[in-house]
Amino acid sequence: MEFSEMTQTKQKYDENQIQVLEGLEAVRKRPGMYIGSTGPRGLHHLVYEIVDNAIDEALAGFCNKIEVKILPENIICITDNGRGIPVGIQHQLGIPAVTVVFTELHAGGKFGGGGYKVAGGLHGVGASVVNALSEWLEVEVYNEGKIYYQRFERGRIITKLEYRGETDKTGTLVRFKPDAEIFKETTHFDYNTLQTRLREQAFLNGGIHIQLSDERDTENSIVNNYCYSGGISSFVEYINKKKAAEVIHPDIIHFSNIAEDDNATAEVAMQYNDSYNELMLSFANNIHTTDGGTHEDGFKRALTRVMNDYARKYNILKENEKNFSGDDVREGLTVIISVKVKDAQFEGQTKARLGNTEIGTLVSNLISEKMSAYLEENPATAKAIFDKALAASRAREAARKARDLVRRKSALESAALPGKLADCQSRNPEETEIYIVEGDSAGGSAKGGRNRKYQAILPLWGKMLNVEKARLDKVYSNEKLMPIVTALGCGIGEEFDLQKLRYGKIIIMADADVDGSHIRTLLLTFFFRFMKPLVEEGHIYLAQPPLFRISKSKKHYYAYTDEQRDKIMAELGNNYEIQRYKGLGEMDAEQLWETTMNPETRTMLRVEVEDAAAADEAFTVLMGDKVQPRREFIEENAKYVQNLDV
Repeated sequence: MEFSEMTQTKQKYDENQIQVLEGLEAVRKRPGMYIGSTGPRGLHHLVYEIVDNAIDEALAGFCNKIEVKILPENIICITDNGRGIPVGIQHQLGIPAVTVVFTELHAGGKFGGGGYKVAGGLHGVGASVVNALSEWLEVEVYNEGKIYYQRFERGRIITKLEYRGETDKTGTLVRFKPDAEIFKETTHFDYNTLQTRLREQAFLNGGIHIQLSDERDTENSIVNNYCYSGGISSFVEYINKKKAAEVIHPDIIHFSNIAEDDNATAEVAMQYNDSYNELMLSFANNIHTTDGGTHEDGFKRALTRVMNDYARKYNILKENEKNFSGDDVREGLTVIISVKVKDAQFEGQTKARLGNTEIGTLVSNLISEKMSAYLEENPATAKAIFDKALAASRAREAARKARDLVRRKSALESAALPGKLADCQSRNPEETEIYIVEGDSAGGSAKGGRNRKYQAILPLWGKMLNVEKARLDKVYSNEKLMPIVTALGCGIGEEFDLQKLRYGKIIIMADADVDGSHIRTLLLTFFFRFMKPLVEEGHIYLAQPPLFRISKSKKHYYAYTDEQRDKIMAELGNNYEIQRYKGLGEMDAEQLWETTMNPETRTMLRVEVEDAAAADEAFTVLMGDKVQPRREFIEENAKYVQNLDV
């Protein structure tokens, strides 16, 4: 549904619609509570908060252009052509409404005062939090032919709202510089991160024009414009193109409806491709609900029911055959679910999960009514979809048989755990960790060096299956992967249960060479595709073994990067010996413990997924069976390669 289709709010939007709930004391003390973290994610969140306010104006029908600029010194400037934040005196506090918006926590026009019908920023903390966490912030309002200006520093008012002349435009300009006292890790904005988010917003709000520009390098400025009249249908098309996925039906299936009480809208766009993986992205009031919620649950329930009803009606499933599972009907599906709701109930300030029960019903009814009709009216597309679902169902049945065989085999061998696993003594997942180690020699050193109480070792040998090109039944019959599944104890695919995980940390320990990188990538692909919650909940780590050992006067120093090596060598002066480790097998048990396994001294990288769509695309392009997209990726990114192992 394009933004222009949304009905303009009839009520007046002025200073009387701005309501104050409480003050702004705690933000600088505990910024993580409001923006998630003070790392790069929290930094970029500042931009999103202001942009979200502009998009709320667009949803109300008063704005169609938003500009975001990254200026030198990482200053952000965001402009919209909406109505402009009200400048009249707010009745509760006796100061201009725009000042209230930027200085009072829980202040805004979205609490039922009539300013907005649908909005993402329902907590009213956005603008004030950005202000509190900025070294300085300036706001310009273009309202009723006049320009107004106000400046703040670290959330404090520096100038009163002042009149600055006449104008024929309307809207709001916000300019701010993030505070380095808060964002100690970095204040550098990543263009690609902002680009991904803003492109997403342009897809979700068809017809809105969003411009992003990077002016930090004045000689090489970058400008991108995003405007998609096709809305979320264009989004699905874009994702499948980026993944280089072969679609199994040409048209994108698109449905939308409005709730009977006119307080919510739901929209779904979907298309099947030839991959074995589904990609579902859901949004509520333009906010990406990464943990799903009632809109996703409603979609899944209804799709499974509609597909089974159709299959029974037309005898696609025979009487003796089981119903399709949810996984069967969603294999190879790319789907975007977007809902707009007047009173959105998010679980937590980070808004990762939607809780409105009525939205589940709205989406479920939408799919039940319109998907059934679509399948009836498009028999060729229906045939392609059901051929795919039948193949998935048969593969699932084959996987079940393979799984049962594995279980019987384990029972016959009377050994539930893999033979090569050196288990730890503790059974408490909060303290246990398992090292998945490349090769028997490194496995031997790791077993000798580990702390037996809480560290388990599982050696792997040879290259394992690339699961991007395989269904579940192939995984169950793979002798390289099954020991991992058995050792972790939490199952895979639809049987996965995080509660049964035997180790809190799963650490991939491979050589720092090309083969080691390949093994790490194959394992990460496996975890992402078949045990995704392990990645999402932060259980997967990459060990970082040292690259060099520098010795002098019987003392040993370890370097994990070339920079560290150069620094140690400079400090030692001369007469030192240097050894470059080619693999883990070159270290004895004591060295491996000291450098890579001792929690006091080791360095590890935790694997996280911020953007599910980007991760899905990366695995499909890099690990899938189509060569051309992979070649293009390599050509584009070859210039960034460091430490090439040749």
